[in-house]
Amino acid sequence: MKLIVLLFLLPLTLLAKEDRLVLVGASYGKNILAICELDGTVIWEHKTGGPERGHTGHHDLQFLPNGNILFHDSWSITSEITLQKEITWKYDSKGANVHAFQRLKDGHTMIAESGVGRIVHLDKKSKIVKEVPLPKNGRHQTRMLKSLPNGHYLSCAESPGVVTEYDSTGKIVWEYATKTRVFGAIRLKNGNTLIASGSGNSILEISPDKKVVWEMKKKIPGTNIELAWTTDLQELPNGNLVIGNCHAGDKNPQIVELDKERKVVWTFDEYELVGNGLACWEILDAKQSALVRAHLKKK
Repeated sequence: MKLIVLLFLLPLTLLAKEDRLVLVGASYGKNILAICELDGTVIWEHKTGGPERGHTGHHDLQFLPNGNILFHDSWSITSEITLQKEITWKYDSKGANVHAFQRLKDGHTMIAESGVGRIVHLDKKSKIVKEVPLPKNGRHQTRMLKSLPNGHYLSCAESPGVVTEYDSTGKIVWEYATKTRVFGAIRLKNGNTLIASGSGNSILEISPDKKVVWEMKKKIPGTNIELAWTTDLQELPNGNLVIGNCHAGDKNPQIVELDKERKVVWTFDEYELVGNGLACWEILDAKQSALVRAHLKKK
């Protein structure tokens, strides 16, 4: 009997694991924060700063464990919003441009203050509890910047076009020059670094000794998908890689998922929703998706 029950529940378990949603944030006149089904159906949306503000914010976002979303729709203000559209936390990095932020496991919020050239950690009361200086040689003008599990930071700077790993004090411990207006980089589970080269219209995986493991440039092989300004990146639990394809026009998808053989297995192509400026997004796993659905049922 137990075996029959387990066999009956197995397909349901597999289905639950496959449930995914897509969190997106776009400006360039679209000015929207939205959660979508994989087919693009919008199940939640929040209109952000209006067209009169032009291209502001939407270079980063994060779905939080409490079901809220960390986002920005201006270049200096980072906010936390509930799915009931209540702003529960806000911080103004006055005098700085913000392109990257992250809620850390200790509850602190990390913000990369571009231009000013520093990384700050804020507690729940918005008090700065840690400050890490960045070099004043172009590297202080950051795009994507993420905290790594070892306490280091992985940062992208458009000019001089480098991906840099800093230790917890801001000392450079590793760097790779793309010589492009690089936007995104993540550290993969295998220890390599996946890079979205921005203006280089490419994705490349780099080993710790700075060898190119593989690269896609201009076009995804075996498809008609053209790569434009590559931005956000995500490694899924199954090892698949998801890449952002911003400024690619209405003939190309804005997000592409690749399997381990680098074959396209899913695309997000919702130009009417996000337009030509989808720089940041996040694929929500089954647990996160279930949390979203539960919150929305309460509305």
